Amino acid sequence: MTYEQLLKEAAQQDVDTYEMPLTARNKGFYSDKVIWINKHISTNIEKACILAEELGHYYTTSGDITNQNVLCNRKQEKRARNWGYNRLISLDMIVDAHKHGIRNRYELANYIGVTEDFLDSTLLHFQEKYGSSVTVGKYTICFEPLGVLEWFE
Repeated sequence: MTYEQLLKEAAQQDVDTYEMPLTARNKGFYSDKVIWINKHISTNIEKACILAEELGHYYTTSGDITNQNVLCNRKQEKRARNWGYNRLISLDMIVDAHKHGIRNRYELANYIGVTEDFLDSTLLHFQEKYGSSVTVGKYTICFEPLGVLEWFE
């Protein structure tokens, strides 16, 4: 899903999105149906990854969770990140990439249209959710090392 498609989704939910200078530490921020994306982020691919997480906050969090020393705030942050991971990357996309000859993390990130860091975080999320591997149809996705096995009858 592209940055432009995510911007449309935000607009359909009446969430305003603005690009503005933020501190180098802050890539995005969500509050009260408004998302700010750091305008110094150089690629729309990285902006899409940030916007997906911020939309995750819109869909899954409530209240001020900026104090990450509070356990329930950390849980809400994780829920928003996981929502973003699932929004941009699916197991079917990984299988589809395998079918198209994609063989490593770098190629997979480019094929899907996400940053390598976002891909790595998503794969860790999938490992937490499914374990070391998961079967999708006649394919088994192994998360570490990353690979897709095709089973023949």
